[in-house]
Amino acid sequence: MTPSKASTGLQLRSLIKDSGELELSLARVPVEEPAVDEVIIRVEATPLNPSDLGLLFGAADLATARASGSAEGPVVTAAIPAAAMPAMQGRLNESMTVGNEGAGRVVKAGASPEAQALLGKTVATFGGGMYAQFRCAKAAQCVALPEGCSAADGAAIFVNPLTALSMVDVMRKEGHKALVHTVAASNLGQMLVRLCQQEDIGLVNIVRSKEQQDLLLGMGARWVCNSAAPTFQQDLIDAIIATGATLAFDAIGGGDLASRILTIMESMLNRSAGTYSRYGSSTHKQVYIYGVLDRAPAVFRLNFGLAFGIGGWLLTHHLQKLHPGERAQMQSRVLEDLKTTFACHYNREVSLAEALHLDNIAVYSKRSTGGKYLINPSRNLDS
Repeated sequence: MTPSKASTGLQLRSLIKDSGELELSLARVPVEEPAVDEVIIRVEATPLNPSDLGLLFGAADLATARASGSAEGPVVTAAIPAAAMPAMQGRLNESMTVGNEGAGRVVKAGASPEAQALLGKTVATFGGGMYAQFRCAKAAQCVALPEGCSAADGAAIFVNPLTALSMVDVMRKEGHKALVHTVAASNLGQMLVRLCQQEDIGLVNIVRSKEQQDLLLGMGARWVCNSAAPTFQQDLIDAIIATGATLAFDAIGGGDLASRILTIMESMLNRSAGTYSRYGSSTHKQVYIYGVLDRAPAVFRLNFGLAFGIGGWLLTHHLQKLHPGERAQMQSRVLEDLKTTFACHYNREVSLAEALHLDNIAVYSKRSTGGKYLINPSRNLDS
């Protein structure tokens, strides 16, 4: 059966039961008929982003993960600690679709000119539910990929590229001249390095190993601080002084790194202050926490004056504040530099079923640099 005539398709589901158990499975669901302004996409590439893993696994302890089912229909279960169950109340006993973004070929289209114009084209889209063989989407939410770009090239054109561009947008609109980024060797971090090089923006990169440091230095990054090195504190001081950074985006969340960054920023500002103030520098310093790789408590020692801000930051919220013209300009920039500045690299491509193999989960659940996976839901589908 050809994809355009398929009546059902597989979809990955995440379910948290009130018994305290996570269940991951593949459900066979009907392929919808598109409405006038909709298209049906045969999904060929969708990334396992850190933002997807929170929904996929919830608060499950993956050390307890167990596999059952068949090769074609695997089921993974894992226990959720009792202390974490209150945070899961909003999704109990609801089988949820997963996958923020992805790309594939349009195999059916509604009657509107906008939908018909996409028929047969490779497009990218967003909005959840992308870990599926077929996805119904509004034509207006689809972006036709440039000629010569594969679904894998365009699978991640929303989350990471728009995050990098938005970080620079925040920096400019809030009056900062340079920024600090933690977990900087990630795909997002590498995009931000290339973007800041193009824009001549001072960027302090914080990484967690010598290998990651060498990677970014090899890309031409100027300030790369390895948190595992004995010289880290002094390296970070030197980099913040050299760039004058007063803005940081932190993907770690837990621990005291954000506090240390603010303290160094304050120390830098006080060096050039004309007079002493017991309230600290009057220049605003800001840390945005946009990820929680470390779920330990965040510790802030209030020794960086009173002109500071600590807040959460989410790409979706930022994009909602932008004028439609600004969003369109960002998306055009991504498409122009899809294979250069905003190129995304994957460690492995897997099918939907392979995404539920315990050995693969053990790798991509660590969210480690160089361990990014791409799901191809259409693998093994008849062409």
